[in-house]
Amino acid sequence: MSRRPRRNHSAAFKAKVALEALKGERTIAEIAQKHDVHPNQATEWRRQLLERAAEVFGGAAAQAEAPVDLKALHAKIGQLTLENDF
Repeated sequence: MSRRPRRNHSAAFKAKVALEALKGERTIAEIAQKHDVHPNQATEWRRQLLERAAEVFGGAAAQAEAPVDLKALHAKIGQLTLENDF
C-alpha cells in the first residue's frame, strides 16, 4: 500500500471548496469526494473561512501593530556586537 504524495492546494481551490461547504447544498462528505480531499480538510477550510471573513473587509488593517522604534533596536544591536567582540 503506497501513500499518495503530499498535495498543495491553491488558495482559490481552498476558497472554492470552503464556499461550497458553507452554502450547505451538499454534505461535507459529498463535497470532499467531488474535489478529492478529505472531509476533515473541507471542514477545516470552511472553519478558516468563517473565522477570517472579516479580514476581507479591512479588519486586518484596523489591527495594525504599533510602529517599531528603530533607534532602540539599532542601539541594542550595537551593544550586542560590542559584547560579542570581547
